[in-house]
Amino acid sequence: MRLILFGPPGVGKGTQAKILSGKLKIPQISTGDLLREAVAQNTELGVQAKSIIDAGQLVSDNIMIGIIRDVLKSEKCKTGFILDGFPRTIPQAEGLSLLLAQLGLKIDYVISLEVDESEIIRRLGNRLSCNRCGKIHNIEPDKTAYLSICSVCGGELLYRDDDKPETVLKRLQIYVQSTAPVKEFYRKTGLLKTVNAQGSIEEVTRDIFASMNHK
Repeated sequence: MRLILFGPPGVGKGTQAKILSGKLKIPQISTGDLLREAVAQNTELGVQAKSIIDAGQLVSDNIMIGIIRDVLKSEKCKTGFILDGFPRTIPQAEGLSLLLAQLGLKIDYVISLEVDESEIIRRLGNRLSCNRCGKIHNIEPDKTAYLSICSVCGGELLYRDDDKPETVLKRLQIYVQSTAPVKEFYRKTGLLKTVNAQGSIEEVTRDIFASMNHK
């Protein structure tokens, strides 16, 4: 199974990607993680990316496609993958389509998780991040969060600047301008499956599998 999972910030992509990865036994491919790994391992593309990042610029689509090419050709993606956080723009979607054609691969489903803007602001406003290990805690269901202590490592739980309401609105605007058109790109291919992400984690997971006619 080869999937693309996308949606606005706070919709639950990361959570669902981890669940799908476990159930389908395929790796979750996060472009952020890939980029950090490439830089840490000092690969040719990683060196290029580091120089761009150090200069305060965005890594080009060509470099990201090259990094993704390396991982998709690797043994760990032999039985499939979940792309989480990529593509974000039409040029990236077009570049990915070309790459997959070159590798003789095809995407089975593109899952678009959707939720109301007000719900996204509420969710992100309830998130606390550990300043030591980075684990995200949710104030509502996570009974340890109110203590401001991470249940994993004992670090301090803090609000992230990019989860503040005014910042969330800006992030949503950027998403609508750049990433939402990707949905239309994949709708035309017939691969797009839209899933309402308003429900519980379990309900959303169930609906994702239902959209793929998969138990």
